[in-house]
Amino acid sequence: MGQQVRDGFVELYGTEPEGVWSAPGRVNLIGEHTDYNDGFVMPFALPHTAVAAVSRRTDGVLRLHSADVEGGVVELTLDALTPESDKNWTAYPAGVLWALREAGHPVTGADIHLSSTVPSGAGLSSSAALEVVVALAVNDLFELGLQRWQLARLCQRGENVYVGAPTGIMDQTASACCEDGHALFLDTRDLSQKQIPLDLAAEGMRLLVVDTQVKHSHSEGEYGKRRAGCEKGAALLGVDALRDVPYGELDAALARLGDEEEVVRLVRHVVTEDERVERVVRLLESGDTRAIGPVLIEGHASLRDDFRISCPELDLVVDTAVASGALGARMTGGGFGGSAIVLADVADVDSITKAVEEAFAAAGFTAPRVFEAVPSPGARRLA
Repeated sequence: MGQQVRDGFVELYGTEPEGVWSAPGRVNLIGEHTDYNDGFVMPFALPHTAVAAVSRRTDGVLRLHSADVEGGVVELTLDALTPESDKNWTAYPAGVLWALREAGHPVTGADIHLSSTVPSGAGLSSSAALEVVVALAVNDLFELGLQRWQLARLCQRGENVYVGAPTGIMDQTASACCEDGHALFLDTRDLSQKQIPLDLAAEGMRLLVVDTQVKHSHSEGEYGKRRAGCEKGAALLGVDALRDVPYGELDAALARLGDEEEVVRLVRHVVTEDERVERVVRLLESGDTRAIGPVLIEGHASLRDDFRISCPELDLVVDTAVASGALGARMTGGGFGGSAIVLADVADVDSITKAVEEAFAAAGFTAPRVFEAVPSPGARRLA
């Protein structure tokens, strides 16, 4: 796709770009809604990417165009960028330049042409891919010298403050830092990372992503409510973040919350989910990959019953896949739609896919999109 995006840039702006970059979407193997609780997550990069052809400008102008969106080039003035003023796709790349400039980096403008194969609204971080590809390009072109984790932090700030979506740090870090053939074990408190080998094909397994086609939107209320509830739980328990509640002391902590029924549920999910991430790391490092299946199923039950962010389509994927012989399955991403993941033996992939498609048809749901998730490289320069 790199050449196509380069050609599109030339057609739009009448000159060759200074370079072409890509950044992937991600799927989260385990560790959901733990990132804004200073906890553990375990994403890996998808082969689906956002690609950007970019050149520098010196006049304080930012020109943006996407091959995937109707309309011409959008021209913005860097000095006029204002948080939460833009409700369009352009807020994501513009927010990155806003955050870089706010942090004191000398960015003087850019011409950008983008295209992405990351499914939008599927919970696979299409927005983070857009942010990270722009951040990496600008970092390279303006020789800012920022590390990958620093770029991820600035992209998160752009999304939190400029776009106005209260997301955690996982998506941007995954897009910026994942490695081919590995899952990223990330401590979201100190951003320490460990690359965990994940070669499912070598062990006769596949991980499927089932996009339910139910669009989710983080910035519309429910995500923020869950986040506020987690913060309330931490405050009531006298800890900085729910990550500080030891798994072995969970029952005692929940008892201290008394009749705060909603907070109890949120706290229980976060503390048990952190423990599940650590369990999956141990299983993968010991070579017992197959045993992560039941942990995925546990994680889904917690997201469905305690965090209450599943939906009928996601539950149908998980229930049907498990009943049809999957090793494990769970919803992934922010919830209220989006995608589920299914871990299966190669021999069972076709029958599980068929069973899920038939279950959706029988329920009158829109046909799901099913594809294989292969741990892929993080953001990089293509040309």
